[in-house]
Amino acid sequence: MLTLTNITIYHQPIKKYLSILNYRTAIVLIISVIVTYISYKYDINFNVDLTLLSIAIIFPLVFTIRGSFRRREKALEHLSEFRSTIKTVKYFLLSNQELSDKYKHEIEEILLNINSSVLSHLEKKDSTMKDLDDIIHNVYQFVLDKHDDIPRQIREKVFRFMKDMHESIENLHAIHTHRTPISLMAYCLIFIYIFPLIYAPTMINNIGVYAPEWVAYLVVVLTEFILISLYNIQDQLEYPFDKVGMDDINLDNFRIDR
Repeated sequence: MLTLTNITIYHQPIKKYLSILNYRTAIVLIISVIVTYISYKYDINFNVDLTLLSIAIIFPLVFTIRGSFRRREKALEHLSEFRSTIKTVKYFLLSNQELSDKYKHEIEEILLNINSSVLSHLEKKDSTMKDLDDIIHNVYQFVLDKHDDIPRQIREKVFRFMKDMHESIENLHAIHTHRTPISLMAYCLIFIYIFPLIYAPTMINNIGVYAPEWVAYLVVVLTEFILISLYNIQDQLEYPFDKVGMDDINLDNFRIDR
């Protein structure tokens, strides 16, 4: 029995599946239909080795998708390290019996602010780190200000784990800022757009001019739809923090107060 609850549950996955459809999909499908129509109308057909498809489109697509997937996996590793270092620094400082409850609450707020600020930075397409650096510096300033209340051994451990935190944040920022080479992506997209000019006449030649026209339309449109969908998936994987694609990272899982 279909209930409102079931509709709510299935609505979100369906919406994410449809997220790969965009204006590029519409452009490619329109080009495919127009080129196939013109090829039939003016009797244009020839035989071209479709190895061109793998060299010009499939290989670059596979290369960029694999690269984006690796970047996503690296981002997960750095996010896990980032959260674990914050938690460790928190445990070191809160376990210090000489530190008053007021100061413990203060450092908890500082670490929570760092955690929230880093995740918010990743969700935005902002390449500046100035404000984030100032927020992270508050931990160092806190340790200096409470020098007499924090034993030297704990200070050293805190600074060692802060080094790991800085490293994970810088790695995340690098993934956030630097993507797959733009020229390779542009090259791939251009060839997807112009591929129907080669593919439609070749498909008409292969199936024969006396075969039903809808077969050629179906094959050309379906092939182009698959190619542009793979391109859109790669484009979404390229930025795994914006919660748009199905495979995007859920940053809420890396909050220290989850």
